[in-house]
Amino acid sequence: MEAVTDPWAQAFLWLLIVLMQPSHSLFAGAQRETTRSPHGPLTIPCENCHTYSSWRPIKAVPEFDHNKTRYPLRGMHEKVSCTQCHVKPVFTDVGKNCSDCHADIHRRKFGADCAQCHSVLGWQVSANSIKEHQNRFPLVGAHAAVACEECHKGAAVAQYQGLSTDCQSCHLKDFQSATNPSHTALNFPSACQTCHTADGWLGAKFDHLKFTGYALTGAHATLDCVSCHVGGKYQGTPTDCYSCHTKDYNGTNNPPHAKAGFPTTCSNCHTTAAWEPATFDHSKAPFPLTGAHVSVACASCHINGNFTSTPTDCYSCHTKDYNGTTNPNHVQTGIPTSCVMCHTTAAWQPANFDHSKTVFPLTGAHVSVACTLCHVGGKFAGTPTDCASCHIKDFNGTTNPNHQQSGIPTTCAVCHNTTAWQPATFDHSKTTFPLTGAHVSVPCASCHINNNYTTLATDCYGCHKTDYTNTNNPGHVAAGFPTTCLTCHTTTSWSGTSFNHATTGFTLTGAHVSVPCQSCHINNNYALKDPTCKACHIPDYNGTTNPNHVQAGFPLTCDTCHNTSSWAGASFDHSKTIFPLLGAHLSVPCASCHVNNNFTTVPTACYSCHKVDYQNTANLGSAGVPNHVTLNYPQTCLSCHNMNNWLNATFNHTLFKLPHHTAQCTDCHINSSNYVIFSCTQNCHPKASTDPHHQGVRGYSYGPTTCYNCHKGGGG
Repeated sequence: MEAVTDPWAQAFLWLLIVLMQPSHSLFAGAQRETTRSPHGPLTIPCENCHTYSSWRPIKAVPEFDHNKTRYPLRGMHEKVSCTQCHVKPVFTDVGKNCSDCHADIHRRKFGADCAQCHSVLGWQVSANSIKEHQNRFPLVGAHAAVACEECHKGAAVAQYQGLSTDCQSCHLKDFQSATNPSHTALNFPSACQTCHTADGWLGAKFDHLKFTGYALTGAHATLDCVSCHVGGKYQGTPTDCYSCHTKDYNGTNNPPHAKAGFPTTCSNCHTTAAWEPATFDHSKAPFPLTGAHVSVACASCHINGNFTSTPTDCYSCHTKDYNGTTNPNHVQTGIPTSCVMCHTTAAWQPANFDHSKTVFPLTGAHVSVACTLCHVGGKFAGTPTDCASCHIKDFNGTTNPNHQQSGIPTTCAVCHNTTAWQPATFDHSKTTFPLTGAHVSVPCASCHINNNYTTLATDCYGCHKTDYTNTNNPGHVAAGFPTTCLTCHTTTSWSGTSFNHATTGFTLTGAHVSVPCQSCHINNNYALKDPTCKACHIPDYNGTTNPNHVQAGFPLTCDTCHNTSSWAGASFDHSKTIFPLLGAHLSVPCASCHVNNNFTTVPTACYSCHKVDYQNTANLGSAGVPNHVTLNYPQTCLSCHNMNNWLNATFNHTLFKLPHHTAQCTDCHINSSNYVIFSCTQNCHPKASTDPHHQGVRGYSYGPTTCYNCHKGGGG
């Protein structure tokens, strides 16, 4: 007898055997026994699906509501026969993931969740985000109508991620085959979007301004490309007008451009709208036309068609006017040929001379003086502008004071003005020595002895040498005080001095302000050269015992801890050292780290102070703390510990991401004395749960560390 292998036949045979047993209810007096269903934990009555006549086939419409299970049937799944999914009698032994029934033709490129793109309504893609291609390359224009396979060749092996978005990756053949113009021959850039759009390959438009810097305007906008790009040459095309319009330039005879030497910058007169008519804007030339010049015929100035070297000075055109003028006679009197000094472009006559435009504007009494009084003999060129040239008699005749004898300079404007020669006032503020304070009321003769107005010294010591020498509180000479009296004195009064110590480079602050000068400047020594604290406070430094500065080798820069307010109450700012105090370090006594008053060579590495903590981890094994010494942990304590608390250390599990696994360290590291040894299976992943999930996975084998071969990041 052959063995029955069909699972449904086995189930029916089982039922027959049960019915034939003496213990079955069909036999009188028999006792009912409990039997096991081949369907596993199924709690519905058998007659909901089976009939009394035979075990198979089941009812055409089984009385079973799949919606009450953990996997309600929707869409295309409603029409699938039961046996297509339930291939075994145990109905619960069926996965509910898509990949349990549907082969992944994408080879896990999109993960195991088919529902990202597909739905139970059909295998076709239904997700709008996929259909509309809402990613780094949205499909617009003609791209929206292209089938997926056009770009993602072969659904089963297609590349969906990392596919190039450059136009040429799909349109390289179009680029290479283009002949009007030939893209390859002309070395066009392969950035297709420069001219083409996603709406269509034909009808390309080129933004001439954006990509060449040369905007096509006026008649240029309607020209064929080959009109300028002769012979299909698109690179190196000149942008100046003359390169294309040489014939127009040479053929123009009204006026003849070539003969007249016109510049080849055509845009001076022409526009891109049309070559004719042309207009010349003289205001853009070096000689703008104003007044009567506007209506003058071009040939009047540009004689014989000379448009390039026409002079721009008035005299070149108005020589006859200049030479013929007799009131005054310009030539004879040597009037300069800069006509604009008197004339305007409105008309040659009448002329007005504005003396304010010369180097000598007329002010005060000079305004009403007749021209001939200064311009003697009709001399208008070379007339001197200094006062003494006209007023030398006034200078020599003045006796109060005697200008000539006193050597007073001949710069009359120092005391006199143009309103009147008398009275004269001398403004000392315009000299190198302005008068301030008590100097204002001092008689001139007190300083200008014997009418000396030229060689007086301007430094204080020159007049106050006697005051400097006789001062004895302190003695300026004995103390070697500098003779720059303004350091302490003012012009208001010689007495009542105040010395600004900040000017010495050593500002007095705190307790220094009230210290008598003699405390630092002993024996009237004001030439101190050492501005550091130790110069005065070396006895305080040597006498300090808490801590002992000398023994501890403290630096002599006292202001590191002390201030000028008080020597006591010193405070040390550890944040200014190479080891700022943070966390629990803030409350640690100084002597805990600076043992035996060692403040200079204390190491800054954690291990230097925490060596005992590092070594004592061997005694904390029961608390889940690894033995640092045995496991050869690095001595960079900050990798796990922080400065707030030595305990509650955290380890950054970089090679195997957490918190996918949130168990204790010892769940994986089964040997507490060697964390290199680990096992995935001993406490977390039994064989019964891992084998069903790896059916058909190539190379799968169950072992303590084999999980890590594929799941190195800690993921599923």
